[in-house]
Amino acid sequence: MAAEYAPALACCSNLGFAGLWSRSPDATRDLAERFSVPAFGRFVEMLEHCDAVVFAVPPAAQSALAVIAAGRRKAVLLSRPIAGDLAGAEELAGAVAAAHAVSQVALTWRYTVPVRAFLSMQIKRTHPLGGTGRLISAGLAAGAPVPRWRAERGVLMDMGVDVLDLLDTALGHTVAIRAHGDPAGWVGLQLEHEGGRYSEASLCARASADEPARAEIEIFGPGGSAMIDCAEVTGPEAFQTMVAEFADAVEHRTPNGPDVRHGLHLQQLLDAAETDLLAGH
Repeated sequence: MAAEYAPALACCSNLGFAGLWSRSPDATRDLAERFSVPAFGRFVEMLEHCDAVVFAVPPAAQSALAVIAAGRRKAVLLSRPIAGDLAGAEELAGAVAAAHAVSQVALTWRYTVPVRAFLSMQIKRTHPLGGTGRLISAGLAAGAPVPRWRAERGVLMDMGVDVLDLLDTALGHTVAIRAHGDPAGWVGLQLEHEGGRYSEASLCARASADEPARAEIEIFGPGGSAMIDCAEVTGPEAFQTMVAEFADAVEHRTPNGPDVRHGLHLQQLLDAAETDLLAGH
């Protein structure tokens, strides 16, 4: 993920790329050399040289580190999910609120032109009553080069977060969620939204590598239907837009886009869904 962010940081006209830190010094050094920025030996040392931090670490590590950054009033661009568990997400959201720090969550699909048009215009004409989501990918298939935490937690805690976010944004605040299936295989979700709307989602990240990746969201209502494949429309430009809007939010101290409070809401949904999956519902 850091390799995705670095080019966007380097080409953003309204920020200075201050440097990198990670627990893997060799990888940090290589990336820092490629973009001619310092590689810091300690996280707190890096905080002394920046106004904001972009995170590309596992969720459990992110919540602990971001609490430190927020405590120093640094703005934070958070990967999703924002923490490894609900307690970590609650602590992080509290720290950001206490510091009045700017926060943004890297829900990458949200930063593409087609997804924004889908959310702002196409859905309205349907007069939505409900919708569906379908995620099919080989991202967690056997042999795929993925971080250990993604393989262990499964599709729900990986790209499933983005599906939940879009259904929640399109149909209204999710007030209840039920889940069934296998976190390591196929997961089915049922969502209830405010206003009496409902949606369902099917998630699988262990498909064949020959199968084209799909991340389809479809909304239905008396005015018809609207559909988008987020996998098809999301590319490097989404990271560039996201970083540029984060920089603008930091400069003007005005939050822009989904923030840590929304990240906490998504974490609450993930926690409820994982509870169902562990109980075998």
